[in-house]
Amino acid sequence: MQVIELLSPETVRVGLAGADKRAVIEAMIDLLAGDPSVRDLDEVRRVVLERESIMSTGVGKGLALPHGKTSAVTGNIAALALTKAPVEFEAIDDQPVRLVFLLVGTPEAKSLHVKILSRISRLMNRDDVRRRMLAATSDQDLYRAVMEGEASLLEQ
Repeated sequence: MQVIELLSPETVRVGLAGADKRAVIEAMIDLLAGDPSVRDLDEVRRVVLERESIMSTGVGKGLALPHGKTSAVTGNIAALALTKAPVEFEAIDDQPVRLVFLLVGTPEAKSLHVKILSRISRLMNRDDVRRRMLAATSDQDLYRAVMEGEASLLEQ
């Protein structure tokens, strides 16, 4: 499964506001509102914030991957944002975060969930893709950067 398949233009945002980690995660979850895959947005919020309280999902290089598994969704769904300003996320490299990729899946699809997180990490470890995403000035630019980044992964 490609990462781009989990996103939609409505779930990609450039200039996401949020003064701290919790506010950014809450705003990311709000991007999922209205998606037909989401049965209960409050439950999605609870699960993702609970997972974050166990261990920060700030994975380094300016990226955070908040995620969770819940039956409050009918399948894997994602949101992606470039924050308005760097946000302290307790990342493993102690660097603030600008790119946030939210992934929510069902409890039954554990191995797929891990594969998708791995694919996101692989994509984001490419300096050229990350630079392009950080330079995005519109939601469409950010969406296109992911799409083209994935296409280049497939060519390898």
